[in-house]
Amino acid sequence: MLEQVKTLRAEIEHSQAKSPEELEAFRRRFMAKKGAIEGLFANLKGVELAERKKLGIVLNELKATAQEKFKELIKQVEAANQPVEEATEDLTLPPPADALGTLHPLTTVGNKIISLFERIGFNSFESPEIEDDWHNFTALNFADNHPARDMQDTFFVATNKTLLRTHTSSMQIRAMENQPLPIRTIAAGRVFRNEAISARAHCIFHQLEGLYINYDVSFTDLKETLLYFVQEMFGSSTQLRFRPSYFPFTEPSVELDMDCRICRGKGCHVCKHTGWVEIMGAGMVDPQVLTNCHIDPEVYTGFAFGMGLERIAMLQYQINDLRLFTENDIRFLKQFMAAS
Repeated sequence: MLEQVKTLRAEIEHSQAKSPEELEAFRRRFMAKKGAIEGLFANLKGVELAERKKLGIVLNELKATAQEKFKELIKQVEAANQPVEEATEDLTLPPPADALGTLHPLTTVGNKIISLFERIGFNSFESPEIEDDWHNFTALNFADNHPARDMQDTFFVATNKTLLRTHTSSMQIRAMENQPLPIRTIAAGRVFRNEAISARAHCIFHQLEGLYINYDVSFTDLKETLLYFVQEMFGSSTQLRFRPSYFPFTEPSVELDMDCRICRGKGCHVCKHTGWVEIMGAGMVDPQVLTNCHIDPEVYTGFAFGMGLERIAMLQYQINDLRLFTENDIRFLKQFMAAS
């Protein structure tokens, strides 16, 4: 019987199967109830007990070998009968062109605004995002107890004397400290305030600041400058209104509104259902601010203005949710490829 076992083991190990029929033939030959291995188990009845135990171990090993081989043959048959996938692409074609990026809408709007002011003699200026108390508050006439100094509005860094700038108005002080007179400059950048994020507000946004200081600068100069900007940016039919306001660093101060381009004056959540949208604050530079920067207010006067780039972009492209600018949704950004 050991010779039979040896012969069957060699036959099992050298077996191959490339079709379901050959696989079934292997099963019947070695694993069926009437197969060769079960026949050997049946012949154990006529063997002496001591010899029967040894042969039983050998036959169980042979049966396990057949089962493992059967699993291998199943994989062989599956691989041999796997359907051949036809090529769905023409490999001779050139590869597709790389997708080109585009400027962010805020970058596009900021570049356009700077370009408009450069036409009338303004130069571009940069200032740091991390500011000190002097440039962000004190030199701009913010009193020590002014609400804007509160921790609920300002992100302080390390100490209460270092902070993330809350407005680009700090640029005014740095420009007056570092540029020769007369000054006609404009600066754009990120600002940071501890505010709840909504369709109209964000804790990180962008502002653009303008400053003009010279002899005999008047409020009329300010109004004409802003009228030029709005009509060049939005068209000559744009409706404007100036409202009295208050800023610590300008006197007199105004806020500039324009007719809402999103609802066309019918009322929406962007314009708070008034038909008007505030686009910037402005005013004549306070004489004390000039004095703080060592400029004689008896000789020089000037005006300053500041606007939110997101607000201008919302009106320019009729976007009704400020959060879209920072969510990096590629579907939103692709709409501005032609504008770049």
